[in-house]
Amino acid sequence: MRTSAVIVAAGRGERAGQSTEGPKQYRRIGGQAVLAHTLRSFLTCEHIASVVVVIHSDDHALYQAALKDANIDPARIIVVTGGPTRQESTRLGLLALQDSAKNNAPDYVMIHDGVRPFITQDLLGRIAAALNPHAGVLPALAVSDTLKQAGADALVTKTVPREGLFAAQTPQSFPFAPILDAHDAAFALGRNDFTDDAAIAEWHGIAVRVVEGSAGNTKITWAKDIEMADQRLRQDMAVFPDIRTGNGYDVHSFEPGDHVWLCGVKIAHDRKLNGHSDADVALHALTDALLATRGNGDIGTHFPPSDPQWKGARSRQFVEFAVQMVRAAGGRIANADITLIAEEPKIGPHREAMSAELADMLKITTDRVSVKATTNEKMGFVGRKEGIASIVTVSVIYPGEVPA
Repeated sequence: MRTSAVIVAAGRGERAGQSTEGPKQYRRIGGQAVLAHTLRSFLTCEHIASVVVVIHSDDHALYQAALKDANIDPARIIVVTGGPTRQESTRLGLLALQDSAKNNAPDYVMIHDGVRPFITQDLLGRIAAALNPHAGVLPALAVSDTLKQAGADALVTKTVPREGLFAAQTPQSFPFAPILDAHDAAFALGRNDFTDDAAIAEWHGIAVRVVEGSAGNTKITWAKDIEMADQRLRQDMAVFPDIRTGNGYDVHSFEPGDHVWLCGVKIAHDRKLNGHSDADVALHALTDALLATRGNGDIGTHFPPSDPQWKGARSRQFVEFAVQMVRAAGGRIANADITLIAEEPKIGPHREAMSAELADMLKITTDRVSVKATTNEKMGFVGRKEGIASIVTVSVIYPGEVPA
């Protein structure tokens, strides 16, 4: 059976207060937008075949920025502009899902609030297991607090029995065709007063079964909710931080010349390294290592040697490009470890200058830079003094946590 998801994120979120980051679904928690956390949970769920997100007409730029910051591929998501109410936005999301599926509409759909970023794979699995063609599924928690009813004067009028009462959560999930019919019927009658999708289902005669929800599956409503969510994520990230390691390797042969560039330092030598740019073998390997932490190709992807504009170019600019890419994603470079493999020239006299150059390029302190050199014990092309090789390892810490 094929299950899709509709994530509703077109609200204005006035109760969360104003922010330069935009409505609450775009406020940052754990370094990324609330909506990005929500989308990632569904995109990584084995039970979900496709995802539709419904956003406000004013929020397309915010939405694109949120996905870019979180490194989420926008091609994996169907984007729909929402309506004036949550109910209408949900209907538009369902219609878009039907249109996109053509003759292969999903069997089931999960409808979720974009501002419930802590939905777990365990809860999604419970909901998926409970779905059947005859009833919807409502994740909910049994009410544990004593409930009171009060009048307009704020005086308690009675105590409400809590037996059989549940606090509803999302994703509220249904057989696809019946819930779309229910939304269409409500729209045709001008009914826009339903508080959630389960209420529309009940009104339309669709049975709804309760499954145990999750205490952590909270909805962000107030400004204090955003603060608490940020703290919660940062605590989680302290346990599973997103630390990525990149490796780079490069080699260049010698040719006639009077100097070599190594780690951004010009060193007098009886030959130079052969390459389209300045052939700084260490900086080329460093660029590859940084790009690896973003899964974004290698130096040849961005600076192909067939392009004449890079002829004789300083390799420093390649490193700075990769650093900018890392920082644009919120990454912090923890350290860089550079090993030069060469019989000559001697590296020791230049190590301090190399470390200073590298630290300046990477925008880190020199104690986070290691420059080492070794020979190849006269073996291979390096041992025969035909060229120089370099191996580089970098560690970068990105916002977020390692996916479960």
